[in-house]
Amino acid sequence: MSHHRRTDSHHCGRFRERGVTRREMLSSCLSGFGAMAAAALTGDRAFGLAGDASATGLHHRPRATRVIFLYMDGGPAQMDTFDPKPRLVAEHGKPFGMRMEPTQFNNNGSTFAGPWAFKPGGTCGTPISDLFPQLRELADELLVVRSMTSEFSEHTNANYFLHTGAGLAGRPSMGAWTSYGLGSESRDLPAFVVLHGGLIPPGGIECFGNGFLPATHQGSLVLPRGNGLADVSPREGDPGAQVRKRQLLEALDGSFAARTGHADTIESAIRNWELAFSMQASVPELMDLSGESAETLALYGVDDPNVPTATYARQCLLARRLVERGVRFVELTCPGTGNDRWDQHNAIVKGHEQNARAVDKPIAGLLTDLRRRGLLDETLVVWAGEFGRTPFAQGSDGRDHNPFGFSIWLAGGGVRGGTVFGATDEYGYKAVDRPVDIHDLHATMLHLLGVDHKRLVHRFGGRDMRLTDVHGHVIGDWIA
Repeated sequence: MSHHRRTDSHHCGRFRERGVTRREMLSSCLSGFGAMAAAALTGDRAFGLAGDASATGLHHRPRATRVIFLYMDGGPAQMDTFDPKPRLVAEHGKPFGMRMEPTQFNNNGSTFAGPWAFKPGGTCGTPISDLFPQLRELADELLVVRSMTSEFSEHTNANYFLHTGAGLAGRPSMGAWTSYGLGSESRDLPAFVVLHGGLIPPGGIECFGNGFLPATHQGSLVLPRGNGLADVSPREGDPGAQVRKRQLLEALDGSFAARTGHADTIESAIRNWELAFSMQASVPELMDLSGESAETLALYGVDDPNVPTATYARQCLLARRLVERGVRFVELTCPGTGNDRWDQHNAIVKGHEQNARAVDKPIAGLLTDLRRRGLLDETLVVWAGEFGRTPFAQGSDGRDHNPFGFSIWLAGGGVRGGTVFGATDEYGYKAVDRPVDIHDLHATMLHLLGVDHKRLVHRFGGRDMRLTDVHGHVIGDWIA
């Protein structure tokens, strides 16, 4: 039996219709390709009724059509970035005034205040630290959530949790769920793209995997420089030979698929081969920035003398180009800065400053460019690490992992910009006002995309699985 993306109330729980595969449909429709083309164009948002839930098959009218996820690998310190804590400054170097929870390494020190001042940003006045001077100017676009929590204090499990809603490997990434639930707006690019800046997070590429969803929904890793993908350019030689090889491969795959009952793994492999062929034309065009103005390149920092900044700038610019071309979900990983990501167990001043320098200008450029092109209102931008850091020192100049209360932010895509949600205690240690968790984040992201997180399901292992499992609430206060 085939899966259904959404359940309908009139279906009994023991019966599910068998879906028709693409190849079965083509075999049975020997004529009528004009009608098929018309139907395809009607279903395409470029030709259909954009934003109409009844036309798209969504659960409700979406506020966003795509996501850019700015993943801050390692866990930035909330009290050094978006959650100012004067008490840390007043008690710096003194014994910590709360009971310490078990931390990852337990080399606990004194109360620790970072050296960065906070200043109000935008017209809303949201305080943002000197680590992000350019992003601070765009505070009116940001919904800063100061009360995020996680269930895990170790990188690998926390990364799986952030990406997939579960702390173990093997579950589909939120990008895969977005692709599965919404499909692709692009005919020649994947629906889920990961722009690989140089650092694969702990947990590996399983963070971007499709899990038990069809393989067509897994993240496609693209490098920000060069060709983007290995072997994307056709080999030199007779162009007709490549076409004939593809036709032979298609015939062999089709025959094998028919003999195996059109198993999903075979259909996914066929689709991936077909998409790979299309990407030989689309990816080189995507990677060619020669058509971008000098002003745009400078806005992002593409030619910045600091190599990590230039690398992340290209990622941010490519993210904009991807969403323009209909890619549903784009994730950016961090560039290498010579530090252990944002994971500063020591030398936090040097590490956080270098990491912030790499991303501040490119992210500000991305938000500015999306806004002026009219893309930000339909593009949900999410900035988050897998957890935060402790308000007491690890050793003398670092911070340990802290899942009990940390900051993320969202922009565009229907969120309430220029606001702050939730709070941690006076030290920035634990969420005390309107705490939320990763399941709530996922539920709200899907809601903004027009999807009810409780109805986006896939039958696996004898039960209906979903990104939020049996958890998660849509946070209405985040939505404009």
